[in-house]
Amino acid sequence: MILTVTLNPSVDISYKLDHLKLNTVNRVVSVSKTVGGKGLNVSRVLVQLGEEVAATGFLGGSLGGFIRTQINELMIKDYFIEGKEETRNCIAVIHDNLQTEILESGPKISRKEAAEFLEQFQSLVKETDIITVSGSLPRGLETNFYGELLKIAHENHSIILLDSNGEALRQSLIGEYKPYLIKPNLEELADLVERKIDSEQHVIQALHDPVLNGIPWIVVTLGDGGALVRNEEIVYRVKIPKVKVINPVGSGDSVIAGFAAGFSRKLPPTETINYGIAMGVLNAMEEKTGFINTQKINWSISEVQVEKLDSVSNYSDYSIKAVEKHD
Repeated sequence: MILTVTLNPSVDISYKLDHLKLNTVNRVVSVSKTVGGKGLNVSRVLVQLGEEVAATGFLGGSLGGFIRTQINELMIKDYFIEGKEETRNCIAVIHDNLQTEILESGPKISRKEAAEFLEQFQSLVKETDIITVSGSLPRGLETNFYGELLKIAHENHSIILLDSNGEALRQSLIGEYKPYLIKPNLEELADLVERKIDSEQHVIQALHDPVLNGIPWIVVTLGDGGALVRNEEIVYRVKIPKVKVINPVGSGDSVIAGFAAGFSRKLPPTETINYGIAMGVLNAMEEKTGFINTQKINWSISEVQVEKLDSVSNYSDYSIKAVEKHD
């Protein structure tokens, strides 16, 4: 079983308009409401890959009830803690070939709720070797909260794949217990190493920065430029096929799901990289977030190219543009 952690989930609401008119009424015909949160995107993809999945975090109110119903229908085991405050909405207004997002901050987690979560997490990690932790921290939790999860996982011989950013990620890297994998994009990597990154050579150098010591896997996603991956001291360049991108939101979460499944199946490093990145490609080709066409898995795997960079001469100086984080 793979455990996914989403501490600040949401109900994602999408409104589609031809044109957004300010300071007046906008009537919407096309509306979709889905389970949101990076960790739950990971959960959905893992289910599609045939993995047994459990999910935990905090849910509250009627919106929390909506999420529980949805994940139960997906056969995801529900270990969410019931909170007193309402789960958040995240609204996307798609208009004029643009996307305007309105994101609620979400509930404030009480000390009692946090303690209840940690007690349950302590029990859950005994049942799984692989845990994914994704997204932002809700209000009320300290920035080193992920560090507490890493400590519990380490004590129970489980690994954590951490996909977060900002101070929560930084605090997780300076602690005694490290995540097994992190997945920063260029902007997040530059923030971690505190310097500008605009070429492949810069990425390679950043991957060996002391702040990242002790992390076995680092996956740097580059949008349509593929990825650069460091496993221990070996760096791999990953090239992806050119595809028609329908919806890139959730592609990073799909990559996490692919790596988690690869670790669960004990695939060799290059096959794990191939499998993980291939899931991100498949998600970008679909309209739904956190969704892949399983009939195209073999095709995607065959199209993703993984090259081991075993010497400095294999590194290039080509420029890498900043990639917007879509998930």
